Amino acid sequence: MIDLTTWNLSVPVGSPAIIIDTPALASGYKDEYFHADSGSLFFWAPVTGSVTKSAKYPRSELRETYADGSVHNWKFPDADNMLRASLAVNQVPSSGKVVIGQIHQYGSNEPLLKVEYQYKEKTKLGNIVAKLRPTPDQDEPTVITIAQNVPMSTRFTYTIHLGPGGTLIVNAANYQWSTKLDSAWKVKDLYFKAGVYTQDNTGYATEGGQVTFYKLSAEHAAKTAAVAGL
Repeated sequence: MIDLTTWNLSVPVGSPAIIIDTPALASGYKDEYFHADSGSLFFWAPVTGSVTKSAKYPRSELRETYADGSVHNWKFPDADNMLRASLAVNQVPSSGKVVIGQIHQYGSNEPLLKVEYQYKEKTKLGNIVAKLRPTPDQDEPTVITIAQNVPMSTRFTYTIHLGPGGTLIVNAANYQWSTKLDSAWKVKDLYFKAGVYTQDNTGYATEGGQVTFYKLSAEHAAKTAAVAGL
């Protein structure tokens, strides 16, 4: 079973979209947008779903917390930070795009990183891309293609690894990309998100993003003495 005791959940109902707190989620919460009773995590966000404050698109998405439900934010120099997932994208909206993992920044609408699956109707295959903001103030992210020709409904893995020295590594579908973050990110409060963030908001209620996670974990390991001494 995937441990849900350190996450809360946004589901695309209400105005703005509601948040299911950690104790309720860990106690077996389920609805048409999310359930975990099969051992895997099912996420569904139709294009007609409601959105969180200041967002354009609907989501069914987890956000890091502590066990008591308070939000868990972190600064990357303080630990070795990693999000690991095994999943399959089962449905995409007309845009073909769903976000499946993020490093967000607290108090901002602009994440540091989005990992996005982009389906191509012509080839019936998808690419996995990283959308990175090189600096906290940059509006438009830089887009990097990590993996290509990933079929729909086929299980793959991704890992987002942000080390205390500022090296960001993204592995996806057996391909890897890495970069060094700008030092301006050092003071920002960050947090992981995972699920389905549907990048579309027009169409019928049967259109949207659906993703199944088979494994999911977030880790913040203490720095080694060697790294701490840098």
